[in-house]
Amino acid sequence: MFGYYFKLALRSLRRNLVLTGLMVIAIGVGIGASMTMLTIYRAASGDPIPQKSAVLFVPQIDNFGPQPNAPPNQDFLPQDLTYMDAMALMRAHLGLRQAAMYATTQSITPPNAAQDPLEGYVRATYSDFFSMFDVPFEYGGPWGKAEDDTHASVVVLTRPFNDLLFDGMNSVGRMLTIGDKPYRVIGVLDDWHPSPRFYDLGQDSFTGTDQLFLPFTRAIDQQMSTSGNLNCDRAGPGSGWDGLLHSNCIWIHFWVELSTASGVSKYRTFLHDYAAAQRQSGRFNWPPHVALRDVVEWLTYNHVVPVAVGTLTSVSFAILFVCLINATGLMLAKFMARSGGVGVRRALGATRPAIFAQCLVEAGVIGLVGGLVGVGLTKIGLVSCRSVLPPDLSILTRLQGADVLIAVAVAIAVTLVAGLYPTWRATQVHPAAQLKTL
Repeated sequence: MFGYYFKLALRSLRRNLVLTGLMVIAIGVGIGASMTMLTIYRAASGDPIPQKSAVLFVPQIDNFGPQPNAPPNQDFLPQDLTYMDAMALMRAHLGLRQAAMYATTQSITPPNAAQDPLEGYVRATYSDFFSMFDVPFEYGGPWGKAEDDTHASVVVLTRPFNDLLFDGMNSVGRMLTIGDKPYRVIGVLDDWHPSPRFYDLGQDSFTGTDQLFLPFTRAIDQQMSTSGNLNCDRAGPGSGWDGLLHSNCIWIHFWVELSTASGVSKYRTFLHDYAAAQRQSGRFNWPPHVALRDVVEWLTYNHVVPVAVGTLTSVSFAILFVCLINATGLMLAKFMARSGGVGVRRALGATRPAIFAQCLVEAGVIGLVGGLVGVGLTKIGLVSCRSVLPPDLSILTRLQGADVLIAVAVAIAVTLVAGLYPTWRATQVHPAAQLKTL
């Protein structure tokens, strides 16, 4: 019967193209507005590592003390650690895996002499980085603890950077010059682009990427300066590289994997006790203030989803609701205008459920066409958003296949809901009263 009702729906929609067009436009505009913002919101608020986000944590320690101009009830904690604190956490080794890290940029001399030197975005980290974040490899693998301990001159390349330097070939064992020192390629990553780049929410958290990875200990030996944020107290970074390492400047990211609730509790206690010990030693003169946040909490704390995006998403769904009210009124007018035809069908034996099903299928067809129009308007809306969003958020304006399916499904669902009352009213037609007017 569905096929029969579908044909009847198409005939009915063709009888009054103006009214049909108004309903389709109402649904399409509502879907276009809501799906434009929902697409951006979904991309920005998605879990970048859902399989492990509940067991990966960022420890935070208050290195600067209470801020005099801070609003009340605001939890202001530095996002990063000092080198001294990061090394203390590494030595404690209370997690299943852990890694201190920072970003730096270095001059890269390609193995092909015909290529000019270029600047590479380097991530200095520990070997646990790769297993902790489930980083896939195309060739080779990560370095191990032995390379961390010996400050080895090894490097892992990302797939795009390997394509650039070695034409995509297996480069494991090849040599590469970073700065003025030779490094041996030990592995090449497969495609890996967590969005947002949760382990470093500095600039370009959605579009930024690392190109090379090398041991943290080696980077410190070679005095590779950070290309990320460097925040210091009044004492400043001190004199020279050694002064920076022993200063109260924060610039080191730190992640730890804690697989049990008891492990999380023990780590929080350790952080509090560590901060208390720093106060007792005279380094801090304020009460211990620490935090331990998992991936989702970390993204929320850093406001990865802009407040404006959430507000506009709510407004767009309000627009959808208004459009549905209009579509409901138009469907009611259309269905009630066919009371005579419905009365004849009832007189010939059609049941109320049959009339209800026919009208509901017609509402579904309107929703389907409106959804397709909405997808087109969503694409236009996303293109418009690219011109007003910051560059690091423009990647969020890409319409994925799942978003198209969601748009069409939402359009059909909301139109069916909007059509329930007009459909019910159509089933209340009394055949005798309608036949008298024919």
